[in-house]
Amino acid sequence: MQTGRDLASGLDLEQVTGTCQDTFLPHATENQIPGGIPMMRRYVTRGRLLAIFSGMIGTWIFLLLGLPLPFLFGPLAASLLTALMGGRLEGFGNISVLARTILGVAVGASITSQVIHDLPAIAGSVALVPLYLVIIGVIGYAFFRRFYRFDPPTAYFSAMPGGLQDMIIFGEEAGGNLRTLSLVHATRVLVIVTIVPIMLTGAYGVALSHPVGSPALDIPWHELVLMLVAALSGWKIAERIGLFGASILGPMIAAALLSISGMLHSRPPAEAILFCQFVIGTGVGVHYVGITLRELRRVVSAATLYVLLLAIVAAIFAQIATVSGLAPPVEALLAFVPAGQAEIAILAIAVGADLGFVVTHHLVRITLIILGAPLVANRIGVTGPRD
Repeated sequence: MQTGRDLASGLDLEQVTGTCQDTFLPHATENQIPGGIPMMRRYVTRGRLLAIFSGMIGTWIFLLLGLPLPFLFGPLAASLLTALMGGRLEGFGNISVLARTILGVAVGASITSQVIHDLPAIAGSVALVPLYLVIIGVIGYAFFRRFYRFDPPTAYFSAMPGGLQDMIIFGEEAGGNLRTLSLVHATRVLVIVTIVPIMLTGAYGVALSHPVGSPALDIPWHELVLMLVAALSGWKIAERIGLFGASILGPMIAAALLSISGMLHSRPPAEAILFCQFVIGTGVGVHYVGITLRELRRVVSAATLYVLLLAIVAAIFAQIATVSGLAPPVEALLAFVPAGQAEIAILAIAVGADLGFVVTHHLVRITLIILGAPLVANRIGVTGPRD
């Protein structure tokens, strides 16, 4: 029998774009489009068409109004509003995974021999990550227990800024509430992705208009082929060996090897990055399908307030890293905000930040959470009945 840890190793970290519903979509019939090719009926459902349509409308509105990152925030706002209004959105399944492999290649292609040479220089900043995790874990557990009366396992794994799927599995095994954990971590990513751009533009004076990449026609065809090979082979090999976050880390490692060897000189084309933004933005609303007024008042409000506390702590650590000369201001902020790797990669690309620096910090954060959170939970006896 597979343990929760075994299952978690095959799931993507910080998976905003996929949902627990995706697992059951191939077997659902009530929302499928009647008639047509069987394979099409299996994957083209009303819920997915509604998600695409709402995402397109949101993108169009943001483009029309000239708002930043229209392919990310337009679909995000539209899908969230649609879900809160009762729309039965569905996630994109493997298409979401494909988007994450593209972002993995984008990160890996940014890792050059110079980045490897500079790794010792960021050790001081990375060393702050364990202390940062301890502080937000203690604050989060106390916050959820004292003010919202979450049971111990739900409070503990809600406070851990790790991968959504991993925290749900660990929390449920410890007796936590699966729905609460899902909403808390989905809200964490939603709020972080919303407030960080405001912080970047308002407090740091950074524009979110950095080119996301070159057009596909401007990139040599053989490099496009190498990116495709890195994305698919990296993902599947990482998945086969049980590497956590396989859909991002596998392609990232494969693309980094190609980049360091001098075979890859470009990131994925702009069209691919915009596709990733659309899929990730649209997928956010899926977590709020079927949400009740009680869940909005209790769980989402609790998660929102907690994330604001997280943002304050992240800003303090970013300031420490900056003042100490360990990191540039923008890179420091992006390195410590506890969102998903995919969302952070998109924001880092949008502002032209050092992807290698930022992603290294998040890899350390995720690794420590995945390996350490269950051990600490067992040590302090965080178990109990569900709500």
